[in-house]
Amino acid sequence: MRDEALPAEVSSCSMGELLAYFARLGTFGFGGPIALAGYMQRDLVERRGWIAKQDYLEGLALAQLSPGPLAAQLAMYLGWVRGGAVGAAAVGVAFIAPSFVMVLGLAWLYVHFGGLPWIQGAFYGIGAAVIAIIVRSSTKLAKLALGKDWLLWTLFAVSAGITAATGSEVVWVFLGCGVVVLLARHARSMRGASALAIGPAWLLTGAHGPASGGDLADILLFFTKAGAFVFGSGLAIVPFLYKGVVHEHQWLDEQQFRDAVAVAMVTPGPVVITAGFIGFLAGGAAGSVLAAIGTFLPPYLVVVLAARPMRNPKPWLKAFVSGVTASATGAIAGAVFVLGRRAIVDGTTAAIAIVALAGMVRLKKLPEPFWIALAGVVGVVVRGLRGL
Repeated sequence: MRDEALPAEVSSCSMGELLAYFARLGTFGFGGPIALAGYMQRDLVERRGWIAKQDYLEGLALAQLSPGPLAAQLAMYLGWVRGGAVGAAAVGVAFIAPSFVMVLGLAWLYVHFGGLPWIQGAFYGIGAAVIAIIVRSSTKLAKLALGKDWLLWTLFAVSAGITAATGSEVVWVFLGCGVVVLLARHARSMRGASALAIGPAWLLTGAHGPASGGDLADILLFFTKAGAFVFGSGLAIVPFLYKGVVHEHQWLDEQQFRDAVAVAMVTPGPVVITAGFIGFLAGGAAGSVLAAIGTFLPPYLVVVLAARPMRNPKPWLKAFVSGVTASATGAIAGAVFVLGRRAIVDGTTAAIAIVALAGMVRLKKLPEPFWIALAGVVGVVVRGLRGL
């Protein structure tokens, strides 16, 4: 355990308490990577005081700058802060396992009973509520990360504008913002002062029948590349998956891929857990497990290798990280526009988003899953009445 090395203002907690928190977040944390990062900031930094503000911001910068899913990588970093490499692994499992089990069950139902039409109706409403959650989370995160620093707010605005205009999070923008702050603050400091066996057939049976050993190897290799080389939030992995899953390997058709993404959005936990759903359709339960391992193992290794330099940064690294953090926060704000344009498609979804946002601000005792569930029910009812 690492509690003895923590700042004095940080409250002590056991590893069991931390794992229980991340298991709950993985079970009830809706809204995708941006919202999940906001929950961690609210719960672990503001309310419980288990994580220092600086540790959280450094973890956010590392997660945004490194390949792999943002929320899962941030969770692993916070686990490393409290328990080293073992803590990072334990937190990762606690956070990912609940949504993986849910996705595995939904994938089995999908394959055996054909399609999930109700998900489209639920996502119609849930997508709008998710935008409300992201707006609230990104606002609080910006205040926490940027303070009153005009340079960071400027980089925040630039990054937000680029993300909104391009519809994606660009890693070169993060790096550039880090360099800008590094140069600006280094100059100031210089003037002021003078670094696999095949199992039973049912384990291998997906949407297109039993998978071969070669198929399973392809699944593991493909999702390992996704976890190792795709930058940005969990949503950034979707275009990469679409190209490989639908066009290159042809494991899923267009409708199945849309259903896979919808499943990830209506279940709690990290969005990239859609890898488990896709893996099941391509190679059964074994494919699902291999897809999840491939997706989450590279980010875990990045956290373990990079955590110590991030934990005790040199002045130049601290300046660079603050620039990356400002850019990452701006990208999150820009993603509100990108995602909102796709989720808020008519007057009904706009009304759902406004009501959910107002409700979360005014009725703070009602948790976010309540608004997600309510929006899902409204979406199913509305789409049902329209005959869609």
